[in-house]
Amino acid sequence: MRTGVRSPRPVGNLPGEVTSFVGRRREVAQAVRLLRRARLLTLTGVAGVGKTRLALRVAVRTREAFPDGVWLVELAALTDEKLLAPTVADALGIHHQQGQRSTTQTLADYLADKRLLLVLDNCEHLLDPCAVLTSRLLRATTGVRILATSRQALGTAGEHLLEVPPLPVPDLGQPVIPRALTRGEAVRLFAERAALARPGFAVDAGNRATVVRICHRLDGIPLAIELAALRVRAMPVAEILIGLDDYLGFLSTGSRVAVPRAQTLRAAIDWSFALCSSLEQQLWARASVFAGGFDLDAAEVVCGGMGIACEDVFDLVAGLVDKSVLTVVPDETDVRARYRMLEAIRQHGQERLASSGHLMVVRARHRDHYRQLVMGAEREWLGPNELVWFARLRREHPNVRAALEFCLTEPGQARAGLEITAALWHYWIRSGSHTEGRYWLDRALELDPQPSPHRAMALKASSWLALLQADMATARSQLEQAQGVAHQVRDEPTLAYTTLGFGVVAFFENDVHRAVPLLEDALARHQALDDPDGVWLALFYLTLTSVALGNPGRAIAFSEECLALCDSRGASSSRNYALWELGLARWLSGDRQEASTLIRDGIPAALRIGDRWVVAHYLETLAWIAGTDGQHTRAARLLGAAHTTWRSMGAPPSGPRYLASVHNRCEQQALSALGDERFAAAFQHGTRFTLDQAIGYALDQTSELTTQSGPHRQPPTHGPA
Repeated sequence: MRTGVRSPRPVGNLPGEVTSFVGRRREVAQAVRLLRRARLLTLTGVAGVGKTRLALRVAVRTREAFPDGVWLVELAALTDEKLLAPTVADALGIHHQQGQRSTTQTLADYLADKRLLLVLDNCEHLLDPCAVLTSRLLRATTGVRILATSRQALGTAGEHLLEVPPLPVPDLGQPVIPRALTRGEAVRLFAERAALARPGFAVDAGNRATVVRICHRLDGIPLAIELAALRVRAMPVAEILIGLDDYLGFLSTGSRVAVPRAQTLRAAIDWSFALCSSLEQQLWARASVFAGGFDLDAAEVVCGGMGIACEDVFDLVAGLVDKSVLTVVPDETDVRARYRMLEAIRQHGQERLASSGHLMVVRARHRDHYRQLVMGAEREWLGPNELVWFARLRREHPNVRAALEFCLTEPGQARAGLEITAALWHYWIRSGSHTEGRYWLDRALELDPQPSPHRAMALKASSWLALLQADMATARSQLEQAQGVAHQVRDEPTLAYTTLGFGVVAFFENDVHRAVPLLEDALARHQALDDPDGVWLALFYLTLTSVALGNPGRAIAFSEECLALCDSRGASSSRNYALWELGLARWLSGDRQEASTLIRDGIPAALRIGDRWVVAHYLETLAWIAGTDGQHTRAARLLGAAHTTWRSMGAPPSGPRYLASVHNRCEQQALSALGDERFAAAFQHGTRFTLDQAIGYALDQTSELTTQSGPHRQPPTHGPA
């Protein structure tokens, strides 16, 4: 077990259990033993056999062995293998920034010194890419273990397999013994789920034999048993058995061979479908277009019409929840209930939707609904609701992906895809999804090459993502293309953004004197257009260029103007960046106390928002302040904490290019004051902080004040370049 500071609460993202976990003691024990010696364990088995529930139970049981957490990555809704690594990174909270390095490289670098368990759920449709990714991650790390679930083995070196069998079912040829039945896992599962469906239900002398036959008929497959158990609300167990016989009997007609378990599950789902009303069946099929869940508003827009009245959607959704076709997903961040389908049930719905003739209509409605959501979110940036909309986009990310995939694979839909992904450019940046944003933009730009306002916007968005990934050649090329298209279609907002972009390119290439007039021109353009987003960005980079030129007065003026703009619009997320810049400018002016106060005031809000990018800036700047105050141990620890946070986003150890020179100076000062050994110990101490611990340490001003002394140094006369 690694020594160092431990978090008082479990680290990771495992969901809580909504229903009880029945049986599987032997399989849990086997899996735990295998994970102690195997770095890759794959749980295999047919659909519905309980691989995911078993994996989650094993993950909980082994959580204490992984100080860096247990992390679930759900892959069922992912259809594009190129997004596999970004999806894993997103689950881990890693924001990939650097264009020269792949997301897989960023993952491997971040995980290099971690001891954690990665749970990859539902890999069967991404076997080859999952095999490649797991192999690369395991080769690059020593403390990472991977627990996968799949209907097939991944087939990579070092993989250990554990087949998940159906639940044990009592032998029909043996006498029914009540005590033995209570220990039988299949019967226990039926009894517990039936009691949830109809309180007071119990397996007793009058129904034991029938319940045993039901479990036997369903081959002990948990999902099939749960679906059957729900029917006790509407019919006696004897009728449930007859219904199963009707649906399962035809599969084995004329054959002595047992019905394959996959067909058993399919027939059980078919039977559940048949027991739904006609309108419930239609809603089930239409709701299968959602990826990763949906809320009632989305269900009404996407699934209503064509025979389903909008006002009936709520009752139909409730009916499908009662039948366990839909499950309610708890979400503390949203007052609206969310619903999702298990993958086997969703696939069944997709088959029904395809055969109904309504597939394209429903998918287009799905696309249009999420296009409107994206456009609504874009209008809310730099406003009081920017965080609410950002959270909605995070929740709906799988649905946005599904909408984009529809746009970019169906003929004639590429223009809509261009519009959606261009409008997401704030989201791609704030969520750290630069690589994914460029992936969608590249595909859309290739499919829709004709000059249009949407193409100009998409080129602008793509150029900014390239710029922030330090891919200067692509950024400059796309800015030139965006400028040319914007001139053709007379798109003044895009022309203002391209001017701003050229200014940032110059700044990133250390040509600050060329950057300033371009940024000032862009600021004037955005002010004339009454575009607060553009004004905010121009002020932000004018502050940074002023810091780079060693002009604290100008930096303070620009950052205060940027902060005032955020405050006037109630933009709490954007305010964190302006607050950091003002703190940086105050520090440059020599006012270390005010700088420290500003940074500390901003940290709690940034942490609530979950914006690691600005938190890393805060930690970095507090290290510089500590260094200029002679608190070199504190500075080294904060540099270590910032180092870990930068790495979690794929940034260089010193952070973005514009921070590098001051970072290096602070590091050298601490190294000179402490010596190699003490500096290394303090730095490593900081790297072992969790994010919560790093914030706690950063906010604690008393930790080094009584143990260190030294001359109060003035900050450098020139800032980062």
